[in-house]
Amino acid sequence: MNVLICPDKFKGTLTAEAVAEAMAVGWKKSRPRDHVTLLPVSDGGDGFGAIMATMLRARPIKLKTVNAAHEPIESFWWWEPKSKTAIIESAGIIGLAMLPRGKFHPYDLNTFGLGAALLAAAKKGASKAIIGIGGSATNDAGFGFARALGWRFYDRGGGEVVEWLKLSKLARITRPEGRPLIPSIAVAVDVKNPLLGAKGCSRIYGPQKGLRPQDMKPAEAALRRLANVLQKEFGLGDVHEPGVGAAGGLGFGLRVFAGAKLQSGFDLVARHASLRKLIRQSDLVITGEGALDHQTLMGKGVGEIALLCRRAKKPCIGLAGFVEDPKRAARLFSRTGALVDLTDQEAAMQKPAKWLKQLAGQVAKAF
Repeated sequence: MNVLICPDKFKGTLTAEAVAEAMAVGWKKSRPRDHVTLLPVSDGGDGFGAIMATMLRARPIKLKTVNAAHEPIESFWWWEPKSKTAIIESAGIIGLAMLPRGKFHPYDLNTFGLGAALLAAAKKGASKAIIGIGGSATNDAGFGFARALGWRFYDRGGGEVVEWLKLSKLARITRPEGRPLIPSIAVAVDVKNPLLGAKGCSRIYGPQKGLRPQDMKPAEAALRRLANVLQKEFGLGDVHEPGVGAAGGLGFGLRVFAGAKLQSGFDLVARHASLRKLIRQSDLVITGEGALDHQTLMGKGVGEIALLCRRAKKPCIGLAGFVEDPKRAARLFSRTGALVDLTDQEAAMQKPAKWLKQLAGQVAKAF
């Protein structure tokens, strides 16, 4: 058979590339005559930059900047000179996974370090940038990176606002002179949340970054004031646009401060990879991620792959660390399998590649 293996990452344990390799090894051990094609995918979070760079044949460029806590780091962005395209992964600069769990409060974190990547790409002569924003540690609506680009924020007394929580006292904003640094910016988002409210960035994603119930009202007030002043002074910013709440409002910030356009991260990767064509050419598709859960079944990333397979009438197997609701998953996938079916969660987390090879091998024998 022609088998297409196109998983996302197992968050916190394996990159999408490592997942694809493990699946392939296990599958080929049981079915050595199958022709296997590997296509790691991402919807904009951790690993997005490397995956897009491979597709576009872009090379890594070292970057000295700061993380979300303003600690000096060395990171990367990617450059494709023929099309003058820059690829930037926010998770590799201001990512939550880069920080010790519980050490910093989101009030003390911002997106300032991301600005260095945009400035470096502009200096290189980029005419286009593709930015993945999933996996961020921040909730500042892009305030930090805007300051890095030259935007300035002032309170009613004329003092400069340098902490995003104090945006609740914002009275005036000045913008940098000149044209946008990069003419065309596509932002890969993996959610459709608005900026504010019950489904906004603070209330939905803030808790996983460290926002507590008592922090929600001040956080909302700060971001609402920022949006109101931007709208009043420049006519910028639609807080209801789907995706502006992605990555702690970074989707909103890139829209208003850099003139970016928001796109589905999965659609962006799928288009560059010719995923639909590859699915049509395959006899079987294998995908997966750390958890096949309600977000998967609602069509996020891996779920979208399963839907494409269903439309193309191709069988699709979903492998994961665990499957939240196997009966519901069966409506979307031809078959599912979980590492915790073979071992306990702790062992699966410690040696995920080992168990994933074994799981893929078992599924291959039974297929």
